[in-house]
Amino acid sequence: MMVGYTKENSSLVVIGLSVHTTPVELREKLSIPEAEWPRAIGELCGLNHIEEAVVLSTCNIMEIYVVALSQHRGIKEVTEWMSSTSGIPASELSQYLFLLYNKDATQHLFEVSAGLDSLVMGEGQILAQVKQVVKAGQGVNGFGRNISGLFKHAITVGKRVRTETNISAGAVSVSSAAVELAVMKLPDQASHGNARMLVIGAGKMGKLVIKHLVAKGCKKMVVVNRTEERVSAIRDEINDVEIIYKPLSDMLECVGEADVVFTSTASENPLILKQPVKELPFASEEMGRKRLFVDISVPRNVGSCVDDLESVKAYNVDNLKEVVVANKEDRLRKAMEAQVIIGEESGQFEAWRDSLETVPTIKKLRAYAERLRIAEVEKCLGKMSDEDINKKTQKAVDDLGRGIVNKMLHGPMQHLRCDGSDSRTLSETLENMHALNRMFGLETEVSVLEQKIRAKVEQKP
Repeated sequence: MMVGYTKENSSLVVIGLSVHTTPVELREKLSIPEAEWPRAIGELCGLNHIEEAVVLSTCNIMEIYVVALSQHRGIKEVTEWMSSTSGIPASELSQYLFLLYNKDATQHLFEVSAGLDSLVMGEGQILAQVKQVVKAGQGVNGFGRNISGLFKHAITVGKRVRTETNISAGAVSVSSAAVELAVMKLPDQASHGNARMLVIGAGKMGKLVIKHLVAKGCKKMVVVNRTEERVSAIRDEINDVEIIYKPLSDMLECVGEADVVFTSTASENPLILKQPVKELPFASEEMGRKRLFVDISVPRNVGSCVDDLESVKAYNVDNLKEVVVANKEDRLRKAMEAQVIIGEESGQFEAWRDSLETVPTIKKLRAYAERLRIAEVEKCLGKMSDEDINKKTQKAVDDLGRGIVNKMLHGPMQHLRCDGSDSRTLSETLENMHALNRMFGLETEVSVLEQKIRAKVEQKP
């Protein structure tokens, strides 16, 4: 018997880890590559109390957005799923998780999309990643109306904030912060002009690292990548710089010949480990014979044990905070400008979500009226003799009943439809919905929730 849902509606929930409070060691265990997002959505929506879901997983963010049929039960199921997926005990995981519901969840995603919650405020990469979530979710069962509507609206917010404020002006990206960090950490006798640079990975982040190195005046670098095609495209795009391609099989040899190594690949396992690095020749005299690693991948490409070596200094994304603490007052002012826009857009989205509440009532009212029509038409035809009933008469009676129903429903249906743009109209619409539910004895949304949960449980093998 199903109990405990009588006062509960479905909730929009975000369950996540923050770059500001969660060490990279935990974030990398929960990181989900883009190719696995559809599978994750399917597994999450297979949970008893989760109706819609999506994953936003980047080098700094790991967040799961769900529509939960029961808030408490849904959160428990998702937390257990995260624990089993990552191998992190739920008790340890819960120390770092944050939970936001409904309006707060909406506000949070809009802040993320606008770049307010990024390690680097205003950076543009996160908006591209939100767009990628929508692209990857298309056609996937579980990327439903609420979640897809939320993420599409988040893209609008991100674009509007960047257009109407100067939040992106002078903003650094994760890649540019990595280059800045490397320059900061170079010994006095070394410079970015003479240090031997190696970039491992020529994807989006690696390409940005290369561009920022060039902007700093670097004229020569080695790029290791699985294939040469991307490196050739970058070489064609950047003039007057010597970019030498090396295959992944030559990676360790290239590390041994480099002073500064940037890593940015999608590998789920570390590429650079302690023992092989220990056997490499030291970095140049100008570097104090100490090799610098800057790893901006999550999961990390450079094993944490590498930093134990005296001949190495390794940094990861968590160390980038050193670069972005500057200009704090300017960042706060820009954030305040963006919050005005986010507040407006959050109100519009929540009104749209509220307007969806009337959809079940519209369907149930039409179904109720259709049942009455069919019953009355059959009753009418049953009173006629066989000679009176022919196809023409039957169609005329059927059309008459259908016409009366449509005309009777027109007024109520008009008063149940609302696009969510006007709060006064929305309030009246919801009042009309509750009145119609009472007048016609229609099932409440709570009953629909119970049916959805029961159906999910019964589908289990």
